Amino acid sequence: MTEISYLWPLTGGLLIGLSAGLYLLLNGRIAGISGLAAAAAGLTHDGDSKLGLGFLAGIIAGAWLAAALIRQPEIVITSSPALLIAAGLIVGYGTRLGSGCTSGHGVCGLARLSPRSLAATAIFMGVAGATVFVTRHLIGVQP
Repeated sequence: MTEISYLWPLTGGLLIGLSAGLYLLLNGRIAGISGLAAAAAGLTHDGDSKLGLGFLAGIIAGAWLAAALIRQPEIVITSSPALLIAAGLIVGYGTRLGSGCTSGHGVCGLARLSPRSLAATAIFMGVAGATVFVTRHLIGVQP
């Protein structure tokens, strides 16, 4: 890896931390994407649908800008649209059931030393590691 390749993830991490911190300071709320997506869809009753829509628009604009600046190879999606929609709905249900998503617990919750977020992050990281071990070493599936 070149020296510049280390700057992209460092910059991304700093921007994520900065945006989460500013969101907390300016709004007094935790910047979890699942909660903001639910607000944007009108699934919460706290009246933050415009804030959620703005946050989602910023994520999309940021991804577009990064893709335009970095010019990485095009991503090709090979799964069926129905499978992707079903997976998205299952993930959405899981984030509501778990009171937040991996980014909300892992970035914002751990930064606040939340015991619930520590437990959630330990569980999903442990399950992710176990899944990789089982699929690669026991079943033999390679990426």
